[in-house]
Amino acid sequence: MSLITNLPTLFNQFSEARQKGFVTVMELKEQGIPLVGTYCTFMPQEIALAAGAVVVSLCSTSDETIEEAEKDLPRNLCPLIKSSYGFGKTDKCPYFYFSDLVVGETTCDGKKKMYEYMAEFKAVHVMQLPNSVDDPASRALWKAEILRLQQAIENRFGKPVSETALREAIILKNRERRALANFYRTGQLNPPALSGSDILKVVYGATFRFDKEVLIDELDEMTGHVHQAWQEGKRLDSRPRILITGCPIGGAAEKVVRAIEENGGWVVGFENCTGAKATEHCVEETGDVYDALVNKYLAIGCSCISPNDQRLTLLSQMVEEYQADGVVDVILQACHTYAVESLAIKRHVRQRHDIPYIAIETDYSTSDVGQLATRVAAFIEML
Repeated sequence: MSLITNLPTLFNQFSEARQKGFVTVMELKEQGIPLVGTYCTFMPQEIALAAGAVVVSLCSTSDETIEEAEKDLPRNLCPLIKSSYGFGKTDKCPYFYFSDLVVGETTCDGKKKMYEYMAEFKAVHVMQLPNSVDDPASRALWKAEILRLQQAIENRFGKPVSETALREAIILKNRERRALANFYRTGQLNPPALSGSDILKVVYGATFRFDKEVLIDELDEMTGHVHQAWQEGKRLDSRPRILITGCPIGGAAEKVVRAIEENGGWVVGFENCTGAKATEHCVEETGDVYDALVNKYLAIGCSCISPNDQRLTLLSQMVEEYQADGVVDVILQACHTYAVESLAIKRHVRQRHDIPYIAIETDYSTSDVGQLATRVAAFIEML
């Protein structure tokens, strides 16, 4: 069977990477390789990689452990925070269990306080994120936080991070980012080559593939074959093209993508942390390494940053490049910064690009699946 006809199987393999990765992290631990767990794209992975560690994305996108988390945390808290804490508390996430250090970040007050409780049963290092990105004081703070993270990792694992190792890690991560971006940009093809569900399987699953050289080769090969298949006429039908923005998509939140594609649309792009936010910008490979890391990570258009011009810039770029017919803003319940920012996004999308916008507030349960389908179907029908 050719790789082109076998592409759906490959996408499913990426979808299953989270489960299969459990065995891999156990093998890494047996080899004495340190593991650093993370929840957020603000965490500069290059520092950990330069210390010889493997970075693992921790479980945080299921309602499986939320009931246990609510014994310690408020019920009216973001499901991502409760899920993160619940998986850690119950040891139901092997990635968390095997992590030697968890790196958190102050992207919201709920996370910040949750990490205090998590530190009672796990080694946690919290990076203090500035509230803005342009002024010298904010940039100085983030550079100091990157250096403080490096010192914490060096002390934890007993291995100094050399500038040479850091530059090598930067180059490797950049290659991974470019490979991921080249793959998810297949969503720009019109008519689409892939469903948004298949794109998400690969992009989300890639975070659980730890051999980056193998991952890069697989992504490049898949991207090439997707384009080849499209040129040969293997294309999806023409439907309204939807761009997703807002909170991270993955795990239980994939129900939004399914609702869109089961009701007449195609998701062609993901502006959120699962997609473009994390990979569109690479780290400069020349000049001061720490200044380069500051530039890259402060370019992330997270709603915790004020003003968040980076998000508007990337959103405009993607609306045009992906030929989006509408924008769906996914907001997790009690995520206040994204909820408040939705007004600015609605104005920007409607006034700047003159296309429809809808905000969808949801959590990790299945209780709103019917309502979700009804709202999405009405939105797509309008398109």
